[in-house]
Amino acid sequence: MSDEIQRWVEESPYGHALGVRLEELHENTARLVLPYKDDNSNPGQALHGGCAASLGALGGQVLARAALGPESGPWHTAQMQVSYLSAAIGENVIAEAELLRRGKELCFVSVSVRTAEGKPIARTVSTVRARFGAEPADLTTSAGDHGESDPGQMGPHIGLVPFIGNRGIHVEHMTGGTSRLIMPWQDANGDLGGGVHEGAVLALLDTTGAMASWAESGPGRYKASTASMQLQNLGPTPRGDLVAYGSCVQRDAEMFWSDVEVAGASDGRVTARGTVLYRILT
Repeated sequence: MSDEIQRWVEESPYGHALGVRLEELHENTARLVLPYKDDNSNPGQALHGGCAASLGALGGQVLARAALGPESGPWHTAQMQVSYLSAAIGENVIAEAELLRRGKELCFVSVSVRTAEGKPIARTVSTVRARFGAEPADLTTSAGDHGESDPGQMGPHIGLVPFIGNRGIHVEHMTGGTSRLIMPWQDANGDLGGGVHEGAVLALLDTTGAMASWAESGPGRYKASTASMQLQNLGPTPRGDLVAYGSCVQRDAEMFWSDVEVAGASDGRVTARGTVLYRILT
């Protein structure tokens, strides 16, 4: 096992905050373990979807870094599809990654997340890009949103969810089918490379899409969860505060589709984007 890759997984501030461990790394497979922690949960001890997505991104990067070599960095998950299959309630989870194909600068990786007893939690398929020392991309600038700041009835309470609060995420706006969330820079969201860890970015994107759905439905005593998420990282996210803009673009009964952009709060440069498919049952 590569000491450098294991150090990145376990000693990046974000990985350390989650408590994730890289237990096995072979030529085409890897195994990561995430012990249960209240800090990673939603209410009711349910594992936050951002943690499962983070395991997918970690597994993808682990195998890409191993396959392409340390000189191929920096790396980022250019695209990932996350399907949430069931909830992990107060349980340790395991992520098993498989390298589907290695290219010259792209690696395609599938990750299965399950409980220690074998219950499927999530499945991810990612495309990881190695930049081989290339200069940072010239990122597009977000158009932002309407500029309103109304957190609604739910917004002030979102930061009380353990995993969200530990990321420093707070709601600026959450009404009328749109959401705007802020994630200020903090060390616990960092990567050993110096920027914001992909896992923290994915957690912000997931949460922003969910809040746009709630902003469309309105608050209530409902059962809700992210069904799936498609995301794109346009490049490694530099250190700094982030703002995420969510907009519910379609509702069909209990299903909500919300588009999200994540940008630098100071310069508006878009670092990630995606669509969150959310389900709210009355």
